Amino acid sequence: MAERSVPSTWIGRGSFAALCLAIIFAMLLPLDMQPNRWAAPDVLLATILAWVIRRPEYASAVLLAVILLLTDLLFQRPPGLYAAVALVVTEMIRKRGGRMRQMPFLVEWGTAALGIVAITLINRMALVVFMTPQPPLGMSLIQMAMTILVYPVVIGVAVSLFGLRRRSPGETNAAGQRL
Repeated sequence: MAERSVPSTWIGRGSFAALCLAIIFAMLLPLDMQPNRWAAPDVLLATILAWVIRRPEYASAVLLAVILLLTDLLFQRPPGLYAAVALVVTEMIRKRGGRMRQMPFLVEWGTAALGIVAITLINRMALVVFMTPQPPLGMSLIQMAMTILVYPVVIGVAVSLFGLRRRSPGETNAAGQRL
């Protein structure tokens, strides 16, 4: 039984990394040459939070750091700032994961919403402190609200396509330790 757990963990990590890279690729596609009047949701952040809350062993901190730093470089944000803020918040959420196993979905959604709000506000405050150009406040708030609203859709897609479910209370890892 332990022999099956290790490959399934790596398959989960690989599918998470492939999903994140596909989302990044889709975000980079130039679909419209006109400037947007509204900010699209950050589907990548919602996906990362969904995987960290539901299956934290698939979204390791190192993998998250690499993916988030890659997005900073590709989207021409200050390198490492958004990645560091998002990594700290996701690790704080990961620490609470054991208590969230039997909580209702609204608690999970609220936790993800608080994480999204924290990432947005801390990132904006850091950009203000370092006097870095930033998007208008309205656009950031719209993106934050849209990301919170799209979280249940991301969960629905992840559950139906990837079978992403919460860990059960008696579940063990490859070494036989309780999760």
